[in-house]
Order: sequence, then C-alpha cells, then structure tokens
Amino acid sequence: MNEHNTVEKMRRMRMNAMANLYHRSITEHLYQDYSLDDFLALMVDTEWENRQSRNIENLVQRAGFKQAVSAADIDYQTRRNLDKTTLERLLGLNFMHNKENLIITGPTGSGKSFLAQCIGVKACQMLSRTIYYNTARFFDLAKLARLEGTYAKLIKRIQKAQLLILDDFGLVTIDQAARNVLLDVIEERYDKASTIIATQIPVAKWHGLIGENTIADAILDRIVFSSHRIELEGESLRKKKQLN
Repeated sequence: MNEHNTVEKMRRMRMNAMANLYHRSITEHLYQDYSLDDFLALMVDTEWENRQSRNIENLVQRAGFKQAVSAADIDYQTRRNLDKTTLERLLGLNFMHNKENLIITGPTGSGKSFLAQCIGVKACQMLSRTIYYNTARFFDLAKLARLEGTYAKLIKRIQKAQLLILDDFGLVTIDQAARNVLLDVIEERYDKASTIIATQIPVAKWHGLIGENTIADAILDRIVFSSHRIELEGESLRKKKQLN
C-alpha cells in the first residue's frame, strides 16, 4: 500500500483535513492503538469538523458584519435594562425558527449593534445565511442597484437570507425611494424569515419616520407586531470605556 499516494488522492478530492491527519498518522506513528473503524471515524469526524468550520467562516465573512463580536463578551453587569435570560433565549435562535423578528432600541452607545451582530454570528455558527447592513448604506445600495438594473437580484439575495440585520435604522431621512425599498424587503421576508432592526428611534416614532401612511402601516403591520423587543437604557458604553 502506497500511503503517500493515498494522501495525494485525498488532497485531490479536497479532503485536506483528512489527508493531513492520515499523513501525520503514518509519519509520526500516531493512533496505532486505534481499530480500523475507530481510525476511520476519527478521519471522517476531522474532515467534517473542518468543513463545518470553513462554512461558518464563509458565512460570517459574507454576512458583512462591521466588527468581530462574540456572545461571550456581552456586558451583563452595566445597568442598561438588558435581561440575560431574555438575550440567551434569543441567542438560542428559536425566534428564527418561528420566523419572528427582533427590534433592539436604545440610545447611542448602548450596545444595540453589538447585540444584533452577536445574534447574527450565532446564526452563522448554526449555518444560517445572514446579511448585515447599515440601513442608510443599504438604501444607497438599493438605489444604485435600480440604476444598474440589478435591483431584483439584490432583493432575491435578501429574500434567501435566513436572518437580515438592519442597523442604525432611521438615522437618515427615509424618502419615497427608501420607503419602497423597505416595503419590498419586509414584504418578501414576512412570515418567511427573520429580521433584526437596531435603532435609536423608539418604535412609537416609526410611523412618522417612515412617512406616507399607507406604506408605514404596511411595514409596521408586517414587522412590529411579530417582533421581540430589547429596549436598552443608560449611558454610552463607549463613554464608560474611555473613562476607564
């Protein structure tokens, strides 16, 4: 048996993790006390875990998060009306299974974006396709897509995402074009996939923010009434870090 030929065949079949493990086993004389079945299971598990890890890395990269975050770094000590039990339940992603939404509100620096992205990363780790947008930039992207004739493609991509995160919602004026884009997105995702909206603007002010009563009613009806809420309070966490 030509072990090195076997390793090369594994690499050509893109079973790189399996090939590396097998190569180490024959060059370093590892796993000699393993049965054939146990060693085969080890190689398959190693390849599986490696591919899962790569899938997660690709999903996180393609999501477009603005910063590297981890749920392990969430601050539960600062008083900002953040209930640990509630957030851990949301991190369990059952709301995504139920095609429900999440609205995170609070003053600037209260950690809205961080929490939204933590949930987004967790979704990626569970192999759910996720997209993150700064809302103003998304509206600009949608306007450009209309000019270039790729708007339908953009909406289709968003439709396929199991989780959409719209961050900093309402920080810029929502004009007629943006209203139409927002309605298209919400309609396509209604009862099909989950959306997280992070914003400084209280939900009670959204109707006036969106403008045009008919469209505002349609958007709010589809997203607000099927949403979980996190309403953060308190001073900016960024200010707290600077003081420390």
